[in-house]
Amino acid sequence: MPKNINHMDMLIFLCLCLWSLNGVFVADAVKSESVTEGESVSLNSSFTQIHTQEEIQWKFGDFLIAKVNKNKESKFYDESAEGRFRDRLKLDHQTGSLTIINSRTTDSGLYTVISSRRDTINTINLTVYARLPVPVISSNSSLNSSSSSSPCSLVCSAVNVSHVTLSWFKGNSVFSSIRVSDLSSRSDLLLHLECVDDSYSCVLNNPIRNQTQHLNNTQLCHTCAAEESIHCCGSTEAVIRLALSALVGVATVVVLVYDIRSRSLEQKKSVQKYPSNSD
Repeated sequence: MPKNINHMDMLIFLCLCLWSLNGVFVADAVKSESVTEGESVSLNSSFTQIHTQEEIQWKFGDFLIAKVNKNKESKFYDESAEGRFRDRLKLDHQTGSLTIINSRTTDSGLYTVISSRRDTINTINLTVYARLPVPVISSNSSLNSSSSSSPCSLVCSAVNVSHVTLSWFKGNSVFSSIRVSDLSSRSDLLLHLECVDDSYSCVLNNPIRNQTQHLNNTQLCHTCAAEESIHCCGSTEAVIRLALSALVGVATVVVLVYDIRSRSLEQKKSVQKYPSNSD
């Protein structure tokens, strides 16, 4: 068998090769179920009703974990699969469906249900995701300066996560994101801005859940409204100074013109009062 065949493929291959006295077992398409740890999950047997004298078996991988016998009595194998399902399984006597109570991440894997009177094998791939923590937004540097030229550097963090995506959003649009596949003690995603507003948020999500932290602490960075106010006030001050300079210039010109005209009038009056003697 080729080395690149994984465990799931191997199990399906083995299921397809199983024989019974009634003939060949036919494996249905693998179904998928997802749940968050701590929640209960029901694995559907796909049987409408168990027939008389029919036995239903549930396996986790190669381990027999539960069955409904021909008298429709439930039997659980608490020591099977290293005892991980002890006191956490329930069986429906009518349909043979299996319920896992208080699910754990270690419950993830392939489950198969086999009937003694049917020629099909139903396989379910269960994924139990860890609970998501709420991401934490903090400052990446000393950013308490009120100067509009100070950069804004933020970091969104999540601890002890795997198979998640950590993203910065602006409104409903993804600003930046990273994918965390393997278990990480801490994952960080940086965000560099000139200023911030309340439209930014950090989201941690897996395929079935998400946790969101909104950026509403303006102490981390100066807000865009404050920066606009600074620019607005600066522009207004410049206009006022320019206007004052223009007024001073106009006043100076008026004074000079008035002084020149006054001097000119005085000279004319002096000439008229003391005319020069002709020879």
